[in-house]
Amino acid sequence: MTALAPDPTFYPTPAEAMRAPPERFAYVAALHTGTGINKPDFIAVVDVDPKSENFGRIVHRVELDQVGDELHHFGWNACSSMLCPYGDPTTERRHLIVPGLRSSNVYVLDTKPDPRRPRLVKKIPGEKITRVTGYSRLHTVHCGPDAIYVSALGGRGDGGPGGVLLLDHRTFEPLGRFEIERGPQYLAYDFWWHLAEDTMVTSEWTVPKYYENGLDLEALTKGLYGNKLHFWDLRRRKHVQAIELGKDERMVLELRPLHDPTKPMGFVNVVVNVSNLSSSVWLWYKEDGRWGAQKVIEVEAVPVERDLLPDALRPFGVVPPLVTDINLSLDDRYLYVSCWGTGELRCYDVSNPFEPKLRSVAKLGGILHRSPHPSGRPLTGGPQMVEVSRDGKRVYVTNSLYSSWDPIFYPEGLRGWLVLLRSDNGDLSVVRDFLVDFGEAKAHQVRLEGGDSSSDSFCYPSP
Repeated sequence: MTALAPDPTFYPTPAEAMRAPPERFAYVAALHTGTGINKPDFIAVVDVDPKSENFGRIVHRVELDQVGDELHHFGWNACSSMLCPYGDPTTERRHLIVPGLRSSNVYVLDTKPDPRRPRLVKKIPGEKITRVTGYSRLHTVHCGPDAIYVSALGGRGDGGPGGVLLLDHRTFEPLGRFEIERGPQYLAYDFWWHLAEDTMVTSEWTVPKYYENGLDLEALTKGLYGNKLHFWDLRRRKHVQAIELGKDERMVLELRPLHDPTKPMGFVNVVVNVSNLSSSVWLWYKEDGRWGAQKVIEVEAVPVERDLLPDALRPFGVVPPLVTDINLSLDDRYLYVSCWGTGELRCYDVSNPFEPKLRSVAKLGGILHRSPHPSGRPLTGGPQMVEVSRDGKRVYVTNSLYSSWDPIFYPEGLRGWLVLLRSDNGDLSVVRDFLVDFGEAKAHQVRLEGGDSSSDSFCYPSP
């Protein structure tokens, strides 16, 4: 391969990505923040090659250089979007961009020449990020064709507005904020886009003062947690439309657009309906030049004896499902839904996105089920972050939501874990000989070597 040839892990279509070689390593955000352990957070490298003698083991750790970052989400510096007409295919997918949600620091890890042993090569201090962009509390990272995009939940203090900032592809230095015209948008969380539509979509959680110290029930009842989707002109960087999902629907989080660039639609999860503690998944779609949204999945809360519930839930007498993450296979057929409260990973067939059908359920931990791993080992917490391999056959799940929220719902404490499930046309089974124990560290997002189902966007449809 010459220096100017495209990275072989860039794929023009989702179908090409699905035919790529399987991943050998998973990179996992692991954190000591909030555990009472005075150590920095780290990125763990897990061997996921079933032919390896180290299958299911942590084989390397990249320790960060300060305490209290609170690693959360992270992503690649470059991906398949570089093959779009205005991308730069001479870049490489080699750097992991790792922000601290509390510190706003940005760490850059180089996965080459040895993907088993990434190296910390740069740190951009949070103070610089805020000085240049006006934002803090960095969250989602996506590799765009023109820059690295990062969402931020806060402004200069513990309020808002939150938004999106851009980093230079090659230097990783902050360029500035995305928004030219913000419109009514104030709260932020996730973002993604439909490149063929020149549209970006953003979701809403809340500002730092209402989440950093735990769930603020008073703020929740006052409607200070988000319930909207926002649509933006991606190239002009201007707000064009907001959709309210309902006055009782709160915490609009993970955005999963369809990978087929000819289909301008996608899924988003809502953590809680304040009237009945259910969770839901909504479909957004474009029709007659305008964006719309409708609820397509509802997961109900389950009544439970009050003495079996954590203190925060006893007044309600139910276990809320707490759908905190979703993920969509590259063929846009299966949607994986993590119910962190009840302890379920659900798979829905979304071949018809307007009418999902429940395909299978795997039980892992949870307030409701408290299901152990098939190996017999107990699982604290429940399915939280979920990542799907490019070929759609492997699903990776971790169990921590956020350091100050975990003890509210799991007061007995969380011991970080990563489990692997097989997906046979949406039929889930937990792999018995794969359970990564992070001990006192907590485990959050997973990224896969060469990309995964939530890392890349495509400009060309599969044939």
